[in-house]
Amino acid sequence: MSEKNPDGPDGRRAARERLVRGRELDKAREKRRRLLIVCAAVVCVLGLAAVIGVIAANAGRKDSQSTKETTAPPTGPVAAPSGATGGNQPAITVGKADAPSTLTVWEDFRCPVCAQFETTMRDAIHELVDSGQLKADYHFATIIDGNLGGTGSVRAANAAACAQDAGKFVEYHDLLFENQPSEAQDAFGDNAELIQLSAQVEGLDTPAFRGCVEKGTYDAWVNRSAEAFHTAGHRGTPTVLLNGEPIFPAKGGEPLTPDSLRTWVAEANKGRQPGTASAPPSTPGTS
Repeated sequence: MSEKNPDGPDGRRAARERLVRGRELDKAREKRRRLLIVCAAVVCVLGLAAVIGVIAANAGRKDSQSTKETTAPPTGPVAAPSGATGGNQPAITVGKADAPSTLTVWEDFRCPVCAQFETTMRDAIHELVDSGQLKADYHFATIIDGNLGGTGSVRAANAAACAQDAGKFVEYHDLLFENQPSEAQDAFGDNAELIQLSAQVEGLDTPAFRGCVEKGTYDAWVNRSAEAFHTAGHRGTPTVLLNGEPIFPAKGGEPLTPDSLRTWVAEANKGRQPGTASAPPSTPGTS
């Protein structure tokens, strides 16, 4: 059997056919690549829309502080956890007292977007706080209790304040968000659930902590914080500010990410030394 002459008519025709098939394969591969890019973009947009939708839903509901307060806002001195700051805007401050920048965070322990924020930003915040570049003021809102009913927002915030007395606020705060139940559930409204979780923080599950949680020692303090959230005109959680400037979900069009937070803090701290002063000894008091 003779082979086809590559320079003859049959050889040239075969070469053209191979070239056509190659171009068709290239076009098919390019089409698939573009389709994947489009699909990925759609997924990203849908994911962003879902997050924005939750934020809008939380912000768009009637403000629980004006319509569904379970207890009247306290008007006189109330019991405050160790080292509480903020006066009429009660807060628990984490970090060096003289840190050059302050991150203000308003959160609700039942808020799913707050849990997403914590999952994404926690490591960066801890890093900046531990290095003295930033201190964080944590304030508590109770929007979900008002919108959906229940007491989990208040109960969890009171338990976090009790953990502050034991010097375990950060660990327990993070644990609550890591174990956040569905928004529609009120598992945190059960003190037994909050005490059971505390066993995961070394040294926290003590008679003092249990008594503080069960008695609702800092309920009035939490309610004062919730009223301050309403009075300040905030509409959704988390509300996050850096040195008084809102940065969540974005600052000047740039979205908040761990890297952008590090950049913004570095810019704000330019020419200033990291904080070194330890917080004063903490004892429960009044606010």
